Amino acid sequence: MTDSTAQLIAGCLSGDESAVRALVERYQTAVFAVCLRMLGQREDAEDAAQETLLRALRSLASYDPNRAFEPWLMTIAANRCRTAISNRVRRRQYSELPEAIPDPTPNEMDARQLEEEVDLALERLRSDHRSAFVLFHERQLSYAEIAEILDRPVGTIKTWVHRARRELIAFLRAREVVQESYCELP
Repeated sequence: MTDSTAQLIAGCLSGDESAVRALVERYQTAVFAVCLRMLGQREDAEDAAQETLLRALRSLASYDPNRAFEPWLMTIAANRCRTAISNRVRRRQYSELPEAIPDPTPNEMDARQLEEEVDLALERLRSDHRSAFVLFHERQLSYAEIAEILDRPVGTIKTWVHRARRELIAFLRAREVVQESYCELP
């Protein structure tokens, strides 16, 4: 944990409103990104991220300062997302398209399409595989940190990340987003 994070936590515990705001501002983007990837829906991710930060603030008194703060926070986020997934009744909401959509450049369109395909592929993964994959590839946490967050053995996390990667590549190949030679699967 950085000294500034430790100072912010101490400020939060002493009731300093500016420390609370600063801590939330520091981590809200990372928490939201993990929630969005795990849940796949912006509204659900916003709710889970907000609930994560509120729970973290309420639980700061029980936080062990000998542990890294971000994995502790991401554990709360992962738990909130798992709860949201288990409580969710899958619903599809379609919004009306705006009347005029600006014409993207070819590279922007390719990047946007690839991102949409990856998001679609992530939605198809088992939630535990998706969680491990997102924490490893997007949050760049170690297998040990992910194992602690998801409360599973390190070997299980390695397997989940590997399987998620295989399923994503297979899905993208089937949709002809990536070529067969793009990535060899064992």
